[in-house]
Amino acid sequence: MATQKLYAGVKLRELRGRLGLTQKAFAEKLSVSLPYLNQMENNNRPISTAVVLSLAQEFGFDVTELQSGDEARLISDMREALADPVFTGTAPALADLRLAASNAPTLARALLDLHAAYRQTHERLASLDEALGREDARLQPSPWEEVRDFFHYCDNYIDAVDRAAEHFAVQSGGLTMRESAIKTLEGRRITVKFEDTETIRFYDAASKSLVISRRATEATQSFQLMLQVALLTRDQLLEATLDLGRFQSAEARAIAKLGLANYFAGAALMPYARFLEAAQETRHDLERLADRFGTSVEQVAHRLSTLQRPGSKGIPFFFVRVDPAGTITKRHSATTLQFARYGGACPLWNVHRAFESPNRWHRQLAETPDGVRYFCLARDVTKSGGAFHAPTRRFAICLGCEVKHARALVYADHMDIDTAAAFEPIGISCRICERKDCHQRSVPPLERRLTVDPNQRGILPYRVE
Repeated sequence: MATQKLYAGVKLRELRGRLGLTQKAFAEKLSVSLPYLNQMENNNRPISTAVVLSLAQEFGFDVTELQSGDEARLISDMREALADPVFTGTAPALADLRLAASNAPTLARALLDLHAAYRQTHERLASLDEALGREDARLQPSPWEEVRDFFHYCDNYIDAVDRAAEHFAVQSGGLTMRESAIKTLEGRRITVKFEDTETIRFYDAASKSLVISRRATEATQSFQLMLQVALLTRDQLLEATLDLGRFQSAEARAIAKLGLANYFAGAALMPYARFLEAAQETRHDLERLADRFGTSVEQVAHRLSTLQRPGSKGIPFFFVRVDPAGTITKRHSATTLQFARYGGACPLWNVHRAFESPNRWHRQLAETPDGVRYFCLARDVTKSGGAFHAPTRRFAICLGCEVKHARALVYADHMDIDTAAAFEPIGISCRICERKDCHQRSVPPLERRLTVDPNQRGILPYRVE
């Protein structure tokens, strides 16, 4: 089998920029000519094995970063955006999208930002919210989507925050993270109280008091305590990380800061090295990990999707959470699998079955239209309000990885992962899914011609050519 050529010019340019080297100096350190380096940085030539070795030996560079998922994410996101009917004419060929993602990622992201802005404006008008007549109707990206994409393109791993959280955990000595969080807060003369209240967490800066709801589970209480520690003791770190994100609005920055504080909390409760070792030891048994670290199953699943530290990576997982309507409320992926940016997830995915049979794990072998095969694990998550009249929130979570990693998961035991027929076909979005015979298709694929026969009706009222 021929070895796939590696084109990673953008990564090379980013590394050279971080090192502050000119092309000439960088070429000398890699023992290549200046024209050759220029061609590699512009994706006119693949990166040779000798250069890969030089990157590792000379700079200690984790060469797996050269194959990060940025390009795959951009291609998937552009395909979905360009499937919007607003783009008339012939859709760009996949080869053209790959070229844009590899050679001009900034331009590709600008296209996605422009499309997102268009969709937001269109949805405002469609909902008749009088956006045109309001003072706050300025055209700008959705803050929530801007933050989502920030984590999306960081592989959901924030190194500085992750290491700071791990350091906090190591310095806690024999205390539990819950005890360590309370001690840290009380050391700042903050009173910590647990009260019977609907509000899960409330911090009053004036009185320096923190109230945590007794109705919340212990895992949630510990998480909220650690989140408050992050906000109060790691503010400079969070702000410096936010500066790198270059968010376009104060709302987006505020949402991102809360997201980083959440990240710190999860990383402190499940410190990287210890959690990675435990995950490998238990073969990624989520319930055992939740019990060992005093967290919830959802928190464990989310944390598994963040184990992408250079030089010490875990299995590349994707993690997604959906509500009963099928809307994706959380999505993170360290794999090539990408999720629909708009609308719900593929109805053939097992995450939807979790609502039908609660309190049990649903396993699925799935194959996407690009031929990549995955092992998917789904389960419902019920979040009680802690009182009879309090609303109960229901979600389903799904954790998955490419099937080549499945044997490292206890959940894949006794599954026929070597048989092609065992894999169910799933997609990303109906508009960009090219499957011709999907019985759950909601809309036709944009890039395919349709034949409508008034004298014949199959599963669909048309035939995809």
